[in-house]
Amino acid sequence: MKYYSISEAAAKFDIPESTIRYYEKKGLLPLIERDAAGRRLFSEDSMTLLKVVIYLKNTHMPIKKIKQYVDWVVEGDHTTQLRLDMMKEHKKAVLAEISLMETSLHEIDLKIARYTNRIQA
Repeated sequence: MKYYSISEAAAKFDIPESTIRYYEKKGLLPLIERDAAGRRLFSEDSMTLLKVVIYLKNTHMPIKKIKQYVDWVVEGDHTTQLRLDMMKEHKKAVLAEISLMETSLHEIDLKIARYTNRIQA
């Protein structure tokens, strides 16, 4: 089985090592193993979970909810419906935020056009 070091995991996801340590401290990465010297070892499973944690964090899911999701993952298949429900609710929140951002971006574009026309006139 292939393992990744914390520096390799950080590089793969373009995040600082300190972020990974923070996620681990918050209980979001329970699948991380350690070698005899105490260095973190990331298996394919722990890399997959890290990727999910990053995506959830990037879409503004609170750490507390991510922790709940991770706990359900660790608990096993009997939590699949709970995880599905959580992802559906989170998707709704993400889509609402995207819609708000698109509306706001449109208004910014109008301002840019107005100021550009003023300067050119």
